[in-house]
Amino acid sequence: MPSSYTCLYYHIIFSTKRRLPQITPDLRERLYPYLAGIITNQKGHLLAVGGMPDHVHLLVSLPAHTSVSDVLRLVKSNSSKWVHETFASKRDFAWQDGYAAFSLSFSNRDAVRRYIAAQDRHHRRVSFQDELTEFLKRHEIAYDERYIWA
Repeated sequence: MPSSYTCLYYHIIFSTKRRLPQITPDLRERLYPYLAGIITNQKGHLLAVGGMPDHVHLLVSLPAHTSVSDVLRLVKSNSSKWVHETFASKRDFAWQDGYAAFSLSFSNRDAVRRYIAAQDRHHRRVSFQDELTEFLKRHEIAYDERYIWA
């Protein structure tokens, strides 16, 4: 086969440093498009973005030659720098080290898109910590409770 064909979707979750509620509505309305631009510059596609004041969910499609870790390094570093330069009141804004990324099939795209869109409703009954640990358990990813929230 002379060409490569891929369909690579990821649900990515990452939080603000110490899970502080720093993503205010005024920041969110400009931050989400900025994140989309970074992903687009990496030849990816942001299909959905949402979250809460202390964390973000992304549904992205990435090309085969692009690693999730490289894209997330750029997303987090470039967006932090942009927040500092654009919002004088947010000089202490920072992302937590690390992230969670889960692959998904094409057939699950719409379900994940709906899940991301419903974050406000979801977090009325489930904390971010419970949400993330449930994802890790469901995907059988080992973690140490002593270090996951450091």
